[in-house]
Amino acid sequence: MKFAGGIPQHPVDTTDKSFEALGLGKTIVDAITRVGFENPTPIQAAVIPIALSGRDVIGLAQTGSGKTAAFVLPIAERLTHGKGVRALILAPTREIAMQTKAFLDLFGADHGLSTACLIGGVKMSPQTDALRREPDVLVTTPGRLLDHANRRHVKLDGIEVLVLDEADHMLDLGFLPQVRDILRRLPRERQTMMFSATMPDSIEMIASEFMHDPLRIDITPAGGAAEGISHRLYVVKAEDKRKALRELLLEELGSTLVFARRKIDADWLFHVLEREGHPVTRIHSDLSQGRRVQALQSFREGEHRILVATDIAGRGIDVPGIRHVINFDIPENADDYVHRAGRTARGAAKGIVSTIATWQDLGMVRQIEEILGEKIARCAVAGVEPWEELEKKPSRARRRL
Repeated sequence: MKFAGGIPQHPVDTTDKSFEALGLGKTIVDAITRVGFENPTPIQAAVIPIALSGRDVIGLAQTGSGKTAAFVLPIAERLTHGKGVRALILAPTREIAMQTKAFLDLFGADHGLSTACLIGGVKMSPQTDALRREPDVLVTTPGRLLDHANRRHVKLDGIEVLVLDEADHMLDLGFLPQVRDILRRLPRERQTMMFSATMPDSIEMIASEFMHDPLRIDITPAGGAAEGISHRLYVVKAEDKRKALRELLLEELGSTLVFARRKIDADWLFHVLEREGHPVTRIHSDLSQGRRVQALQSFREGEHRILVATDIAGRGIDVPGIRHVINFDIPENADDYVHRAGRTARGAAKGIVSTIATWQDLGMVRQIEEILGEKIARCAVAGVEPWEELEKKPSRARRRL
């Protein structure tokens, strides 16, 4: 694993095509070569020619498959500097926005493209200064973009390309009102691209309202979750969850990401593990941007082996070498399980996803298993008695006398 210009490069399967064959010019290809990319990934090979043509795209591929470059490279190829804000990339988290800007800074440099990153948790004045310099591309979270738009710091009437990254989350009930507000400010004639690891039917129906004849490109593996993951389930009594977590952290000593459902739960779990002497840090949306960056940096560099996160913050975690993902709280839907699992086994790497559940979570477990296409292995940890699941027997029809 290495980084180039702030971009993590994961071992990932690639095609035998060349970037030139996808329609990218020499300037962009030279930048790609400098970064160290040799051949496009499947999602890049499928999306880039379509994106260059200007058609709307829905791109589905597992986490770590190269989706960001699939939309950044066509934007860098098509736009030239000096015509105002013409591309808008919406991201659900600050971390994803900053990672995307790193891509644009690299691949747009030789075209003179400038990118402004508008995110919450930091002062607005440096962002306002960046907007005065008339950037070509905006990478932003919805709330902060609306803050600037309402203050008339930025106009969106010249947008030619709109990208919704992590689109399933961008269009859920939490972000949908903000996204609709932003869409009303954009020209009707534009290219719209959406990318995600999952796309529930309900979200795709919403997407159809503001996309024009999109081409759906699905590179996700059968079963939804990334290959190379060992899925494990620990069904225990509610009072044994913390002990089960403690044992799992001792069993697997690699870099570990622990998911809690709520911010208050993440804080509680962080303090519990810290008091017990674990090298742990945390990340969630209530922390300042500086503290979130610091937490990710210390986790990435190995200063802290354990990172406790919530789902919203977890979407932006692109850290190399995460060996173990532990669901201390089972996710609220099966698609979030896929996203959590995608933090490990990036590209060709291997990883473990352990879920600590109680009998009350078994309904969600079955939904997750349906998406995975297989039963999750039931496991036990030392000193914790597993909850015995009762297999449902098929009911017999009563005989009529």
